[in-house]
Amino acid sequence: MAKESMKAREVKRLRLVEKYAAKRAELKAANDVIGLQKLPHNASPVRIHNRCSITGRPKGYMRQFGISRINFREMASHGLIPGIRKASW
Repeated sequence: MAKESMKAREVKRLRLVEKYAAKRAELKAANDVIGLQKLPHNASPVRIHNRCSITGRPKGYMRQFGISRINFREMASHGLIPGIRKASW
C-alpha cells in the first residue's frame, strides 16, 4: 500500500492540472513558451501518474477500472465487479 503522502501528492497534481488547463491551452495556442515556463511544473498533465484508487499502487494499473491488477483480481473473485467473472473452461 502506498504512503498517504504519495496519494495526496497525486490529488494535488490533479487539482493543479484542472486549475491551469484553460490557461495552458491559451498559452499553447499563442505559442507562448515563456508563459508556459512560468506556470508550476505540476500544472502539466504529463506529470500525473495513474494510481490505484484503493491502495495507491502505481504499477499494474488497469485504466478501465481505476484499480490495480491485484485489487481487480481480488474483487472479481468475490464478485464485486459487475459483469466480470473468473474464467473456467
